[in-house]
Amino acid sequence: MEILIEYGYIGVFIAAFLAATILPFSSEIVLSGVLLTGASYPLCIAAATLGNWLGGMTCYWLGLLGKKEWIIKYLKLKEEKLDKVTSWLQKKGTWMAFFVFLPGIGDFFAVALGLLRANVWAVAAFMLAGKLFRYLVWVKAVDLILSLF
Repeated sequence: MEILIEYGYIGVFIAAFLAATILPFSSEIVLSGVLLTGASYPLCIAAATLGNWLGGMTCYWLGLLGKKEWIIKYLKLKEEKLDKVTSWLQKKGTWMAFFVFLPGIGDFFAVALGLLRANVWAVAAFMLAGKLFRYLVWVKAVDLILSLF
């Protein structure tokens, strides 16, 4: 994590991208570390949002291009959970891509939307909005905490 913090905005982008894939990674730690170095809030938010959005869209494309069996085997997603999320998302629609930022289930949302062949433009727009929301809230929380000290 320290290495990514040293890379500043590029480190935030990389951390956010990795966090949006199925890899267990926390972009918030890197983002907070870079903010503590005095980096620009808007540039950090942009780097984190773009990286996390591209990582989420990668999961969407894996669902779109892959077969369910491949996704279960290679991405180590449990079939029951993937089926449940896919069924649920089918009833809700593409606007649920907004919630891809949620920990634990967001990756399933992205992959399932790809499996469902959801409209890529709608998924991309809703996902981008959700990712931006996530980092705006996080940066505001960091700012509030820093103002206490």
